Amino acid sequence: MTDIQRDRRFYILLFLLVLVLGSNALLYRSPLTSLVLPADANWVVIGSLIDLAVVAPLLILFLKRRERITVKAFIAWMVSGLVFARFLIPSAYFEPFTYVPLAAIGVEVLILLAELGLVALLIWRLPGIIRWVKSHNESLLFSLPSAVEKRVGNHILLQVLTAEFLMLYYVFASWKKKVPRAEFDFSLHQKSSLIAFYIMLIHAIIIETAAIHWLIHEKSLILSVIMLLLNVYTVIFFIGNIQAIRLNPLFVQDGKIFVSLGLEKRIVIPLEEIKEIKWGREAEEEKINTKETIEFIAKDFETLPPHCIIEFKHPLTASLFLGFKKNYTKTAIRLDEPERFRAFIEDWEKN
Repeated sequence: MTDIQRDRRFYILLFLLVLVLGSNALLYRSPLTSLVLPADANWVVIGSLIDLAVVAPLLILFLKRRERITVKAFIAWMVSGLVFARFLIPSAYFEPFTYVPLAAIGVEVLILLAELGLVALLIWRLPGIIRWVKSHNESLLFSLPSAVEKRVGNHILLQVLTAEFLMLYYVFASWKKKVPRAEFDFSLHQKSSLIAFYIMLIHAIIIETAAIHWLIHEKSLILSVIMLLLNVYTVIFFIGNIQAIRLNPLFVQDGKIFVSLGLEKRIVIPLEEIKEIKWGREAEEEKINTKETIEFIAKDFETLPPHCIIEFKHPLTASLFLGFKKNYTKTAIRLDEPERFRAFIEDWEKN
């Protein structure tokens, strides 16, 4: 019933968005324009500007309900709406309002300059961040984002830059690192085909890149270069992801469980935040809701069940691809040595 209500809400919002855009298009770009619009149409134009710069952006943001609604996203859509209005509304009617899109673009430029300032601040504080990382005996995958957040902030641009740096680090600077083999390290991928799966994807992308680039470069050089860059980035990401998976098993330190699956996702679970753990068949039979449960199950050629499902007392924040964050109430984990991990957890519960 809830899913039906959500679908109904989506279609209602989509209908309203089409109605707003369609009515304004008919108002200014139809044979009836000269008959409907009065000579002094300033108030009509103001209404259209409100529709395109406020109403339509809000509808779009609510349609994209899986993404967090932010002031920056609203301003970006507002600027897009005002630019669209400049082309939609005839010059004769829009002339008194020509400054409005320029002012909106000016606001967007100020936001861009502020973000560039954040990048400059990140570079300025980089030595302190490096010292903080070295002083904490944690994996770089976990310690670097924490250091950037503490020293600079948690702006989405900083999260993306940190994620990109981690990718480059694991691709180019991690090959001399040894796989951790401590008492409280638990690997997730060794008994799966995950590494082979990524290697197969890399080979497929390289072959596809060579074939497609050769086919389309004569027809569209720009498109062929764009596809080449995207495929190169994908291969680099997969290589970095393989290294991050190898070098970052699940580990327990300072009363926290650090679990990740390469560069794709990671979460820190304080042991005191564990409400309940389901093991074995009980975990396998539970229906996983991906909106509230983050999965750490290595990809294989067949779908594999989790060995345990950990429920939290309070929602915990996980870091996803490119540093994006989302709250979860459970995690499903599949390990190479589930019995050893279960013995560790049960020992901790006894103590």
